[in-house]
Amino acid sequence: MARTLTVAVERFPIAGTFAISRGAKTEAVVVTATISDGRATGRGECVPYARYGESVESVTAAIESARSWIEAGCDRPQLQTLLPAGAARNALDCALWDYDAKRVGIPACKIAGLHRLSPATTAYTISVGAPEAMAEAAAKAAARPVLKIKLAGAGDPERIAAVRRAAPEAQLIVDANE
Repeated sequence: MARTLTVAVERFPIAGTFAISRGAKTEAVVVTATISDGRATGRGECVPYARYGESVESVTAAIESARSWIEAGCDRPQLQTLLPAGAARNALDCALWDYDAKRVGIPACKIAGLHRLSPATTAYTISVGAPEAMAEAAAKAAARPVLKIKLAGAGDPERIAAVRRAAPEAQLIVDANE
């Protein structure tokens, strides 16, 4: 059965504001790629980053530029030569991994030659802001094992101290960007 590619843009509101040193946002804009043959369906997604010259429009166009190849049966190794590294290729690559796994009924980790994966501990991000605001966010997230603190330069020691006081048991990591 022939494969089809569907591209969509989804918007997800963020609880509050996600702030880093270069700006803030209140929603996550995600481009999704879905590959289906009517029996198996694989999904992948990406977030375009302006910092890397990407936009929703450019990423959507890049995915669309691969449509004929994907629908003709392009596989993951071929995709690596078809599109440059970036958000568009990521969405299609993930969709192909998911599609292939579902098509043959084997977990993607097995196709990749890995053992069954177990859950990983992830970091919860505390957006950059005034020390008091960051402490409030850290207090709400204090039960999480790892807090990633976004920093901006001036005032960072005060931010770190405020977060530590609010979440004394959490492991802290910092993200100071450039």
